[in-house]
Amino acid sequence: MYKELITPDYIFEASWEVCNKVGGIYTVLSTRAAILQEKHRDQLFFIGPDFWKDKENPLFEESDTLCKAWKEHAVENDGLKVRVGRWNIPGTPIVILVEFTPFFQFKNEIYTEMWNRYQVDSLHAYGDYDEASMFAIAAGKVVESFYRFNLTPQDKVIFQAHEWMTGMAALYLQLRVPEIATIFTTHATSIGRSIAGNNKPLYDYLFAYNGDQMAGELNMQSKHSIEKQTAHHVDCFTTVSDLTDNECKELLDKSADVVLMNGFEDDFVPKGSTFTGKRKRARSIMLHIAQNLFGEDYSDEETMLIGIGGRYEYKNKGIDVFLEAMGRLKAGKDLLKKVVAFVTVPAWVGEAREDLKKRLEDYHHKFTSPLPMPFITHWLKDMQHDWLLNMLQHVGIQNAPGDRVKVIFVPCYLDGKDGIINKTYYDTMIGLDLSVYPSYYEPWGYTPLESVAFHVPTITTDLTGFGLWVKGMEKNNSLLNGVKVVHRSDYNYHEIADEIEDTIAAFSTFTKKQVTDCRRGAAKIAEQALWKHFIVYYYEAYDIAFRNGQQRLLGNINY
Repeated sequence: MYKELITPDYIFEASWEVCNKVGGIYTVLSTRAAILQEKHRDQLFFIGPDFWKDKENPLFEESDTLCKAWKEHAVENDGLKVRVGRWNIPGTPIVILVEFTPFFQFKNEIYTEMWNRYQVDSLHAYGDYDEASMFAIAAGKVVESFYRFNLTPQDKVIFQAHEWMTGMAALYLQLRVPEIATIFTTHATSIGRSIAGNNKPLYDYLFAYNGDQMAGELNMQSKHSIEKQTAHHVDCFTTVSDLTDNECKELLDKSADVVLMNGFEDDFVPKGSTFTGKRKRARSIMLHIAQNLFGEDYSDEETMLIGIGGRYEYKNKGIDVFLEAMGRLKAGKDLLKKVVAFVTVPAWVGEAREDLKKRLEDYHHKFTSPLPMPFITHWLKDMQHDWLLNMLQHVGIQNAPGDRVKVIFVPCYLDGKDGIINKTYYDTMIGLDLSVYPSYYEPWGYTPLESVAFHVPTITTDLTGFGLWVKGMEKNNSLLNGVKVVHRSDYNYHEIADEIEDTIAAFSTFTKKQVTDCRRGAAKIAEQALWKHFIVYYYEAYDIAFRNGQQRLLGNINY
C-alpha cells in the first residue's frame, strides 16, 4: 500500500504534550513514535514547549551533538531558544523543545497577520490562548529555520499540528514555507467539549448547533476560530474517530479528510510471570487499603475490584453515572461477591491521610472499626464542595459496616509516590477485575483501551470513539468477549446506570472459566488496536496532504 502513496522524507509534529505528560495526546504521540521512528529513523522530529529550563525533565534527554550545526544557527541567526535531545519513550525520537515566551512581545502583530490572512479571531482571547499561540508560532519558526538550513524543495516534508493549541503553527508555515505539506489533527472540538461540559445536550441537537454562534454563547470565540480556520486551510484535516468527525462536520463546517484512530503499543504491558506478580501485588495493596479503611476483611476470592479513572470531568467521563450505578448496585442486586470500587481521579488534593498510612504500615494489628470518612485516601482542600463526595452522599454510599458495595476515592495522580497506594496508574489498574468508563464525551477513549490491554474487561459507551469502534466489530459487544458497549444518549442517564448495575451483577456470577475467557477476549480486542494496524491511516493522510499541497502551490492559492 505504501508504494502507491507519496510518503514523507521528513516528519515534524508539534504538540503541547511533547515531553509534557498531560493527557491523551501524550499517549497518542508517545506510543506511536516507535513505529514511525523504525521507518523514518532520525528524520522524525517532535516539537514541544520548553517548560523545564531550570529543572530536570525525566522525559527529555538533552544532547550536545544532535543537530548541532542547525541549533547554533537557530540560536545565533534566527533568535530561537531551543534545546535538542531525545524523548525518553520507546523509539527515543528526536525532540526539539522551544522557549516561546520571547514571542509575547510580538503578539499583536502575529494576531493581526493571522486575522488578515486567515480570519483567525484572537480578539476574545483569554486563559491559555496566548500561551498556546505563542508556542505554536515558536514551533512554526523552528520548522522554518530547520528547513531553510538543512533541506531543499526536493525533500518531501510533512508538518502535523495537534489540537487548536498548535493550529497557528500550520497556518504560519503555509505562509512562510509553502513547500511543506500541513496536517491538522483535532482530538476533540473545543465547542463540542464545552457544550457537553456545560450540561447542554450535544448529540440530539448536534445538527442544529451553529459552531460560531455557540462559540459566542460559551465565550470560546478565539479557540473555536483558530480550530475552524486551521481545519479549513491545511492540506489535510484529520480527527480521531467517526464520532468526532461528525462533530467536526456540524461545528467546524468541515469533515475530516482522514480519521486517524488512536492505537497504542503494548510494550508497557508486562508479560508472563511479571504480569502475574504485578497483578497479585496490585490486588494485595488495594485489598489492604479496603481492610484498613473499612475495618473489615476482604479476601481475594470473595471481593470484586472495580475501577474508573482519568481526568476529573464529572459528566463527560461518566463519573456521575458510575456512582449512580454503584448506589443502585448497593441497594438492589444480590451480588455473589463484595464490591470495592476505586475512583482514581486527580482532584484538588491535599495530604495523604496519616491515620490510614499508620494502619497500612501496622501489619501486626487487625483493625475492626472503620476510619472516619471511610471513602477517601487523601484529604481534599475543599471537601465540602467536591462533586464526587456529594454524589456519594446523594446515592446512599456511606461505606457502612456490612455494606456489600463500597467506593474508595483516590483523588491524586498515581505516580508511585502518592503516600498510600505508591504504585503507578498502570501498576494499580492491572489488579482490577473490571473497569467502567461510561463516558458522555470522549472522542477516543484511551482508558478503556488501556484497561483491555492489561486483560481487564471493561464497560464503556458508544459515545466514545473506542466504544464505537468495538461496537462495529462483529460479536464483540458482550462482556464475555472483553468489552461491553452500552448505548448512551443525551437523555438515557438512568437506563445507563441500570445497565451498568445489571452487567456488574452478572459479572459477579461468572465462573472462573468465564472470567478467564473474558480476560482473554479483552486482550484480543486490545491487540487489534496496536499501531501496526492503525498507522496506515497516517500514511493516507500524508499522501492527501502532499497532493493537496502540490495543488496549492501549482494554483498559487491565496487564502
